[in-house]
Amino acid sequence: MLPTASFERVEMPPYPPVIPQEPLLRVGDVMSRPPVTRSPRTSVYEAYHLMQQQQIRHLPILHNGQLVGIVSDRDLRLVLPSPATSLAVQEIRYLLDKLTVGEVMTRDVMTTLPGHLIMDAVGRMLQSRLSALPVMDDRIIVGILTRTDVLRTFYRWCAAC
Repeated sequence: MLPTASFERVEMPPYPPVIPQEPLLRVGDVMSRPPVTRSPRTSVYEAYHLMQQQQIRHLPILHNGQLVGIVSDRDLRLVLPSPATSLAVQEIRYLLDKLTVGEVMTRDVMTTLPGHLIMDAVGRMLQSRLSALPVMDDRIIVGILTRTDVLRTFYRWCAAC
């Protein structure tokens, strides 16, 4: 008869913690700047085309220099007519010129500071299911931290290892 082996089950974390080898990164080191912004009176049509042209997915909305909202490409896609619409191109353009980003933007905007640790900002983004955080310094928008910025930084960090 063969002896039976006994195994003790050891609980492992789902993934090992990453220990940075260099000074901790701050939001200001990673964010995109200067941010592309518009006013609440900007038409959905203009904002949509600007975002396509600039290849951005988030547009902070400022009124008198103060952040009053943010609009994403998803927000804009939700108000665009279906490709199966029976409206003529001119009718669609007219409607999208009348609808403003101030009417479709998210008003309660979570922000971060350039001096915050990137780890903390990313934690907030994950917890709140956000893909961008405007970066504020003394009530002035100085940048925007996006999921793309975080992934780009992660890629560079991995490439350097």
